[in-house]
Amino acid sequence: MKIWPGQPYPLGAVYDGSGTNFAVFSEIAERVELCLFDEKGKEQRIDLPEVTGYCWHGYVPFIEPGQRYGFRIHGPWDPAKGQRCNPAKLLLDPYAKAIDSQIQWNEAVFPYRFGKGNEVRSTSNSAPYMPRGVVHQPHFDWNGDRRLQIPWHETIIYETHVKGLTNRHPDIPPEIRGTYTALAHPVIIDYFKQLGITAVELMPIHHFIHDKHLMDQGLRNYWGYNSIGYFAPHSEYASRKRPGAAVAEFKQMVKALHQAGIEVILDVVYNHTAEGNHFGPMLSFKGIDNAYYYRLTEDQRYYQDYTGTGNSLNMRNPFVLQLIMDSLRYWVLEMHVDGFRFDLAATLARELHDVDRLSVFFNIIQQDPVISQVKLIAEPWDVGEGGYQVGNFPPVWSEWNGKYRDCARDFWRGENQTLGEFASRFTGSSDLYEKTSRLPYASINFITAHDGFTLNDLVSYNEKHNEANGEKNNDGESHNRSWNCGAEGRTDDPNVLQLRKRQQRNFLVTLFLSQGVPMLLGGDEISRTQQGNNNAYCQDSEVAWYDWENADKELVAFCQKLIEYRKNHPVFRRRHWFQGQPIHGSEVKDIAWFTLEGAQMSENDWGLGYAKSLGIFLNGATIPNPYPRGEPVKDDNFYIIFNAHHEALTFTLPGTEWGILWIKELDTNVGWLENKESFKAESQINVEGRSVVVLRHAS
Repeated sequence: MKIWPGQPYPLGAVYDGSGTNFAVFSEIAERVELCLFDEKGKEQRIDLPEVTGYCWHGYVPFIEPGQRYGFRIHGPWDPAKGQRCNPAKLLLDPYAKAIDSQIQWNEAVFPYRFGKGNEVRSTSNSAPYMPRGVVHQPHFDWNGDRRLQIPWHETIIYETHVKGLTNRHPDIPPEIRGTYTALAHPVIIDYFKQLGITAVELMPIHHFIHDKHLMDQGLRNYWGYNSIGYFAPHSEYASRKRPGAAVAEFKQMVKALHQAGIEVILDVVYNHTAEGNHFGPMLSFKGIDNAYYYRLTEDQRYYQDYTGTGNSLNMRNPFVLQLIMDSLRYWVLEMHVDGFRFDLAATLARELHDVDRLSVFFNIIQQDPVISQVKLIAEPWDVGEGGYQVGNFPPVWSEWNGKYRDCARDFWRGENQTLGEFASRFTGSSDLYEKTSRLPYASINFITAHDGFTLNDLVSYNEKHNEANGEKNNDGESHNRSWNCGAEGRTDDPNVLQLRKRQQRNFLVTLFLSQGVPMLLGGDEISRTQQGNNNAYCQDSEVAWYDWENADKELVAFCQKLIEYRKNHPVFRRRHWFQGQPIHGSEVKDIAWFTLEGAQMSENDWGLGYAKSLGIFLNGATIPNPYPRGEPVKDDNFYIIFNAHHEALTFTLPGTEWGILWIKELDTNVGWLENKESFKAESQINVEGRSVVVLRHAS
């Protein structure tokens, strides 16, 4: 087979209509073989003839989309120096746009000999057991599609899983359930539109590997935080099984969601890969240039692990940074996604050891004309020392606000905490974000996420129940800030069930009426349960799939109305802080805080850890930022009463200067009110224990 010199850039396999250019980076390689596979798996090896700036490259005429391929790297094997080249191992192209099939776990996919120690090189050929890269077809008719650019303050995120969302949906054809095509089905899109969300945040869809220890137990890496291909959509989520089909199917999904006005945000895992530590398999980076791609300890046989998964990518090296930036730009420019949520983002900020807010990675993001303009969300922690960095990311970033989650959970389960903490979280957490010139939408507010209890389980279990994971219930978070409302798990007690429903509504109202960006965990609106499993990462089963046939339709309707309410009232989604002053400043006019007796909160009131109730006045006439064409933003005034005390309390409404007549529109003890009561200034209103009441001023 002929091979021409080709070009060193772009990296990966690029089809031009006549053939395909192949290019791969390796500083340590002495020789690189391109491996081409036919439909029966027969392999043909060709040396890449050129190397330019450590990029090995060659052009093969007549190679078309659908061609399977990989690389073999010849070079030094010296684990003590971090060198692990092994040409017996077929390696995935880091830039592969499509990947075919999953790994078959066999000793041959490991670079060392079992029973001889992990520093004795294995000569077993791994190709029969390895997935392969696929030359993809780059052409797609987007029909004018482009990013939606929905403003942050109008964004409502729905975190979901491609497979779990549709795998049990009775109205989705069985042959496409659990796929990109199913997620774009009219039934699902209509559901999203009726619910009112503006963005889906998809759990990892970069091609990932199912861990050996899970497969050995009959489990799978359901969540997908085990990436090996940063350019390839996960092939198992494609309804068509031909090589490379996932690319066009993913694009079609994005196109359909955009046509419905829904953005697509990807949960991306650039902090580590599926190759694990020194005992892990050799799939790609480890064999291409181990010491370049991974952060090693002083003893270079071992990997620096800030992620709890065995390795961490080395963000200090330029070709690693280029890989990530090329990947991000590819997903924006070629796949049309609207943003990213970065898993364990504190790892990306580590320069030497400490987390550095001004690290090279974030500097590059800041100046990039493409990536800096999409939605960027950090999970602002990792498992390393000093890794909890909520509030410390740069100005263009928003963050999962873990402090919001913890505070809201503690408030509604009745833990002692100052009301000042709750007030700060409800108003956008200015204490965390204002100092870096960020605005309320820097806070991605959430009560639950994929990692932890569902909302139903949060109010139904005191303890995790992860026995099905095969780790004797030792995995998963033990401090969940949950409360079972009086019975652990399933119960027929009507009082417990009624309280659980009210608590679910309390959490949802808190979430959607808070300043910042609300993120709803998919399935919480249908009261999805995982039976107390708070770490369902390996449960590719009915434990984690959405149970649509038993959906709580009343809760869905409540949630739809609540999201619509937020959209209709800009006072709940302000673009700027409340005057930029302390939340209880003496001259505040756009927000005020009241005690049970209807008096404004004093300094002493804010410090009472045992206090569980307060009233909040929101002034809709003082929203400072106009609409895009300069029209002033006006809204109604609201008075919201939070009673997290376990008993009913009588609240006195404030004086006439705050409002003359108030209309009760929502009471989480009963839901949305059809027959609305009205209350005059300084009158009294009874609020059930653990309830929220929302009153709108009668104009």
